[in-house]
Amino acid sequence: MIAVRRGAERGRSRFDWLDSRHTFSFAEYHDARHMGFRALRVINEDRVAPGRGFGTHMHRDMEIVTWVLSGALEHRDSLGSGSVIRPGEVQRMSAGRGVAHSEFNASETDPVHFLQIWILPESRDLAASYEQKRIPADEMRHRLRPIVARDARDGAVVIHQDATIFATRLEAGEEVEHGLAPGRHVWVQVASGALTLDGAPLKAGDGAAVSDAPRLTVAATAPGTHALVFDLA
Repeated sequence: MIAVRRGAERGRSRFDWLDSRHTFSFAEYHDARHMGFRALRVINEDRVAPGRGFGTHMHRDMEIVTWVLSGALEHRDSLGSGSVIRPGEVQRMSAGRGVAHSEFNASETDPVHFLQIWILPESRDLAASYEQKRIPADEMRHRLRPIVARDARDGAVVIHQDATIFATRLEAGEEVEHGLAPGRHVWVQVASGALTLDGAPLKAGDGAAVSDAPRLTVAATAPGTHALVFDLA
């Protein structure tokens, strides 16, 4: 079964420096029909104005993944970590027992566009930690490339949950397949372009939940299609 979540129907927070779309309930946006999917709790698509950003704030007991689509995002936290995240780099911060961090657009001239993803950890009160890696662009072309995984397969960053996030980049007419083990579920989020998910049309900003399917086919219908596929317990 496929349940589509249209991008235009997502929640929205908009300020002079931020335009954020919320796939699931977040902050002041609440929709009892969209509270998350399995361990996946948040997918926010954020656009932040040049030189602006989120000041220091606290998190705990959450696995937070950042995936930049364009521009550059500067991250600093109470663990002493500091970096600039650019397209093709994945960052995972385990908030665990508590961590304070800030996120700012690293450019004074160009906006930054990114996905921030929250996944519930498999246990509470973990030690807070941070990890960032570059994923070569050609490793995402015409395949599902793990970027986040509990077992760190293929050089993915580690997540403290039975979940894997794959990234793919496809051109129109290309397709990839993903097999689901019994009891597994999938969320597909389209970052750019357009595709069909087992024939169901999705475009940039759309997402879809899939359960009770042994195999899925993701087929690009537009050039420059980019999507994330979440395999969840």
